[in-house]
Amino acid sequence: QVQLVESGGGLVQAGGSLRLSCAGSGSFFSITAMGWYRQAPGKQRELVASITNGGRINYADSVKGRFTISRDNAKNTVSLQMNSLKPEDTAVYYCNADNVYGSTWWGQGTQVTVSS
Repeated sequence: QVQLVESGGGLVQAGGSLRLSCAGSGSFFSITAMGWYRQAPGKQRELVASITNGGRINYADSVKGRFTISRDNAKNTVSLQMNSLKPEDTAVYYCNADNVYGSTWWGQGTQVTVSS
């Protein structure tokens, strides 16, 4: 089993910055990738950014150039630096981890609210 705990959400004005962090524990030996998803009210959960064990990174087009994902494999943590935030970035942000066997784990989510 894998446990993920997010921190760092909050309320910020448009143009501001927030940093999300996710601490993982448990059976991390089989984890191949970690990432961040978000879900806004009335919308489906969507990928924001992901990073593999080897450092391959994928961003949603809507956040490219504004968000930066980073990972510490030794500490089982993943972070998301969010700059130039927009009201449309408002959502619950979830940390995610995938393992080599096709299983997926989720954190409890952290609210990010960007005011205009």
